[in-house]
Amino acid sequence: MSRRLQDRVAIITGAAQGIGYATARKFLQEGARVIVCDVSQSSVEAALVSLRATESHSVHTAVDGKVVDVTQRDQIDTMVAQVVQAQGRIDILVNNAGITLDARLQKMTDEQFDRVIDVNLKGTYNCARSVINTMIEQNSGVILNASSVVGIYGNFGQTNYAASKFGVIGFVKTWARELGPKGIRCNAVAPGFIATQILETIPEKVLEQLTERVPLRRLGTPQDVANVYAFLASDEASYINGAVIEVSGGLTV
Repeated sequence: MSRRLQDRVAIITGAAQGIGYATARKFLQEGARVIVCDVSQSSVEAALVSLRATESHSVHTAVDGKVVDVTQRDQIDTMVAQVVQAQGRIDILVNNAGITLDARLQKMTDEQFDRVIDVNLKGTYNCARSVINTMIEQNSGVILNASSVVGIYGNFGQTNYAASKFGVIGFVKTWARELGPKGIRCNAVAPGFIATQILETIPEKVLEQLTERVPLRRLGTPQDVANVYAFLASDEASYINGAVIEVSGGLTV
């Protein structure tokens, strides 16, 4: 039986852990050929071992890994060229790589601001810019950006992060207009409180307070977000373009 992403070639950044890893696993389950990209060699290798161990035997040939710093355009261009040479096409880009360096405005350093913008915003631009010529030549493709509810409503202590996540929404709104006529869909996903490593440093009492703010009374899982990415990447979402889909359990209602 054909799966939703059968033989689609997908590049996923920040895919060695958390939401990126869950998305890589979901895409593999849906039949995609996945390139796991992350900044750490050891993390990429560990992710590949885990994915190959937990999924079917066919996954061994369907998943590959690349060490890429999304702030370094030359590294991205090299990775994309290698993927095109090996796979012949690029069908999906998931711009998932991102970081947080939180501080109130009066205490935020220029280095904190610049680093988050460089990874979250410029890194997203770099990856999209690198794949777009291939997608235009194919007259098809899907670009998915990781935003956040913070990128819609803002958040205390996250001037840099909020700016970057607002920015990637602006990207997809613009790219949807530019690239839609060329057969390329661009959308963003805006997660709420998701149980990833980012939340591990938050005290249990604070996590309970966060959970109480969610109508569903639970934190989201990386799988919750991965499921939405898989839908948006598939033909089931063929008429969704320029959208921002919240995955927040109703947090902002």
